[in-house]
Amino acid sequence: MTYLTKSRIEKYIFNTFNITLMLFVMFATFYPFWNTIAVSFNSAADTTRGGITFWPRSFTLQNYRAVFSTGTIYNAFFISVARTVIQTISGVFLTSMLAYALSRKTFIFRKPFTIILILSMYVNAGLIPNYFLIRSLGMINTFWVYIIPGMISAFNFIVVRTYISNLPESVIESARIDGCGDFIIFIRIILPMCLPVLATIALFIAVGSWNSWFDTMLYTSGRAHLHTLQYKLMEYLQSSQSQAMSAAQIGSMGMAQDISASIVTPVSIRAAITVVAALPILLVYPFLQRYFVKGISVGSIKE
Repeated sequence: MTYLTKSRIEKYIFNTFNITLMLFVMFATFYPFWNTIAVSFNSAADTTRGGITFWPRSFTLQNYRAVFSTGTIYNAFFISVARTVIQTISGVFLTSMLAYALSRKTFIFRKPFTIILILSMYVNAGLIPNYFLIRSLGMINTFWVYIIPGMISAFNFIVVRTYISNLPESVIESARIDGCGDFIIFIRIILPMCLPVLATIALFIAVGSWNSWFDTMLYTSGRAHLHTLQYKLMEYLQSSQSQAMSAAQIGSMGMAQDISASIVTPVSIRAAITVVAALPILLVYPFLQRYFVKGISVGSIKE
């Protein structure tokens, strides 16, 4: 057997093993979400029997009708969208501005401020002191409690500052020679050059803001018009627990399908809620994916 033939056989074996492994990983990653979609479109009474895999056994839209049956969910959807958009824009802009300022070696307080920000990742006052702080600032039961406390993230700051530190200093110096100040340099030079890493942290902020519901329970539970989509869905999921016994009784009595089709169970409603909550992020992610990969690989490595 020649060396060339042996090399081809080894390459073929490696490619076969690699493709098989990647297909298995892809299936293991994709199947749970696909199964959730199948369950969300399946009849609730039929779902209690189990055995739903790739396709709904008894197709119905009742689970989604139940989720959207209350009018408050549309206002909650608007609050979640407004919160996500405002927090993402303000967070990206302020975090990148802070990162640019603390990346300048001429700024004498660069190291102390950086240490304080890094310490905030490891040391936290706790839930109760945070609540008293928010209350003393007058943000309880206001929309701004969703925006102001999360404007700056220490982790995002580190990623952006590392990226900015790797930018060629000659570009900034050339702008200074042309008479540009720091703000003009930041707006016209730094931001366009940092587009990949800014898209990365924008995705981090948007996903975290969209999926958040605990701060709604803590700070705005007394104002129904400020409830977010995730909090409303969580409330609806909890209320559906009381229907589980009725669903089991109807299924055991063998009543008509038109009656059992009008009910929902925690399993079916949880699947529909998962799809509703995840769909907006899944629609946005493909547009940011190429920036996300580049931003992570470049922004996390310092030369």
